[in-house]
Amino acid sequence: MKLLDSMLEYNKYFVKFEEYQKYKTEDKYPAKRVVMFTCMDTRLVDLATKSLNLAQGDVKVVKNAGAILTHPFGSVMRSLIMAVYMLKADEIIVMGHHDCGMQSIDPNLVLEKMKERGISNETLDILQYSGIDLNKWLHGFDDIFESVSHDVNMIINHPLMPKDIPVHGLVINPEDGKVEVVVNGYSNMKD
Repeated sequence: MKLLDSMLEYNKYFVKFEEYQKYKTEDKYPAKRVVMFTCMDTRLVDLATKSLNLAQGDVKVVKNAGAILTHPFGSVMRSLIMAVYMLKADEIIVMGHHDCGMQSIDPNLVLEKMKERGISNETLDILQYSGIDLNKWLHGFDDIFESVSHDVNMIINHPLMPKDIPVHGLVINPEDGKVEVVVNGYSNMKD
């Protein structure tokens, strides 16, 4: 049985026996009025929220590879802004983690893997010629604390972000859930 087929088969059981009941929330708004931007690492699926006593319905979660904010008007920033203005989030958490796959990643290795999976040199050349620096685009970060600080600063200084929103920067250890504070958003709020 293929993966999707097995997942859909389980879904029939899930619905029939009302397993969804334990995941119901009051509404679509985060109960603790917070949005978290974190990495898509599989170790953080539950750990990122549970380590901070955030339960189902407490938080909006936005994820990408490495929790890297690459553009002030990209989809991640749009999601954070929507969470603040439309989904009642009053605080933002940026959570990076130790042992992240995006730390010190070699863009050349990624490009080689692309070629092995059928992406042609011609396609890569066209992208480079079009002004897309694939080495820069594929590069993650060198230091997790600097990366989290960068994200926090980009959010705080965004022209569309209200100045009364605390933006916290945290780093979690995916082995034991210990969280370190990089930026305490309450002390960095602009007047």
